[in-house]
Amino acid sequence: MTGPGPAGVHAVARITAAPDGRGGTALPLLAGDGPLALRRVPHPDPAAAQVAVVGAMAAPLGGDRLRIEVHVRAGARLRVGSTAATISLPSRTPAPAHYDLDLRIDDGAVLEWLPEPVVAATGSELRMTTRARIAPGGRLLLREEQILGRTGEPPGRISSRLTVSHPGTVLDQQTDTGVPGRNGPAVLADHRAFGQLLLCSDTLTYSQPTFDPRVEAALLPLACGTAALLTAVAPDGLLLRRALDHTTFATIAG
Repeated sequence: MTGPGPAGVHAVARITAAPDGRGGTALPLLAGDGPLALRRVPHPDPAAAQVAVVGAMAAPLGGDRLRIEVHVRAGARLRVGSTAATISLPSRTPAPAHYDLDLRIDDGAVLEWLPEPVVAATGSELRMTTRARIAPGGRLLLREEQILGRTGEPPGRISSRLTVSHPGTVLDQQTDTGVPGRNGPAVLADHRAFGQLLLCSDTLTYSQPTFDPRVEAALLPLACGTAALLTAVAPDGLLLRRALDHTTFATIAG
């Protein structure tokens, strides 16, 4: 449901993926409104479905509350991307924007969450939360990218929290970028692009990747033994995307 809240637009988009009984993946629920339009697009794997999030209007603005809920049922395979970067913009409303993701992956299900970056324009403040609940046997590939400011402008602010259970909590972290004093040599070292890649699967194998010398990155196994987190900062979005290309170092067996 979409509508103007006390300050800004409130919108929810929902995706459910399920086996279609013919070896493919159906989308019995594909509902988006307001700035969150959803479109099914072709996937190179006939067994999988792919959805693109289309920005139907300028968002998020200050005071907006956007939410996407995804449920991948047992045996389904789903990839979700976006057609363009999400640009967080300031507004006349003296309040942050909120963008929440709720991802649920059942046993034997696969979700690839691979959107385009979030760009924090000058004067904007965005609070993002991502909660992923992965059943034993479920698989998740999740990429987050943040660009601090458009070309030639100071950055806005992004506060991002990522919580993952597989089962039990295996990751709960929060990052704040674009905050005065946190872009110095001890944090981002003047890099304008920050991102992370989470790989979670009972069949995950990976090797230590080689990074461009202009990128600062680290690949860390998580305590559960079935997940790894790659975190990177880079001078620009192109170098960041190359660093977060999982196909160069990791495999999630199907």
